[in-house]
Amino acid sequence: MERLDEEVNTRIANLVPKNVPLPSSSLSISGGGGGGMDSSFDPKKRKIGSSSGGGGSLEKAFNMTQREHLDYEIARMFYSTGLPFNLVRNLYFQSAFTYAANHNIAGYVPPKYNLLRTTLLQKEKANIDRLCAPIRDMWREKGVSVVSDGWSDSQRRPLINFMAVSDGEPMFIKSVDCSGERKDMHFIFNLLKEVINEIGHENVVQVITDNASNCKGAGQLIEQEFPSIVWTPCVVHSLNLALKNICAAKNVESNQVIYDECSWISEIVDEVMKIKHFIMNHSMRLAIYNEFVNSELLSVADTRLLR
Repeated sequence: MERLDEEVNTRIANLVPKNVPLPSSSLSISGGGGGGMDSSFDPKKRKIGSSSGGGGSLEKAFNMTQREHLDYEIARMFYSTGLPFNLVRNLYFQSAFTYAANHNIAGYVPPKYNLLRTTLLQKEKANIDRLCAPIRDMWREKGVSVVSDGWSDSQRRPLINFMAVSDGEPMFIKSVDCSGERKDMHFIFNLLKEVINEIGHENVVQVITDNASNCKGAGQLIEQEFPSIVWTPCVVHSLNLALKNICAAKNVESNQVIYDECSWISEIVDEVMKIKHFIMNHSMRLAIYNEFVNSELLSVADTRLLR
């Protein structure tokens, strides 16, 4: 098995990607049939710019053949590596090709793998740090709120984000992978403490987390460790839990009046979810919905806690 594994790895390492030819240009004129050319088209009526061939003067003036060839090259890059098509909407993707097209950089070779992950990445990080320096300078004057939230990435890894917010200028600090960790109050307290020390405890005014018991305990430990810092529960999460408590049927006996007034919220949510499930579980209904409705069909996500 080890020998077979080594052979496979050797073949993969020595594998040379096959260079698949690009599609023929739709602007070129071929004499043979099968090109899909209209039989009523008269080549004699086409204006030829020079005896060297290669298209009319208008095509040459705008480099139509080269433009189409570049489109094919870019498309092949997306298809061969599985890049998302939304990448073309990225501002930096557009500016990179615009810069290359408007500047004569003879012999230019795109950056290699190691250059992207080392030198260029370090320079970009230094540039971002330089741009964030004015925000950091405001921390001592305006004060900082450390905001923490938990989420899961596409690989279902539990992550905890930390951000610093000061005078409406949020700054991402770091994200911690908590896979295999027990996210109790001491674990979250140590993470918050590291962020506070990185920012400077004299600059931090408050720490904001959700209302989970472990986060509440971590907030109390922060207040004991740093008397000048207060723990503040997330207002949105507090309102979310309050509405769920009011609309919960289990609280009818203790909260009958409020439940009678607000239970319609739960009834509407239940009806909407039934309609959503009905549309999503039937392809024909979903096709009809997508044809006549421009809005996306979304579900209300449950409030996630740092547990």
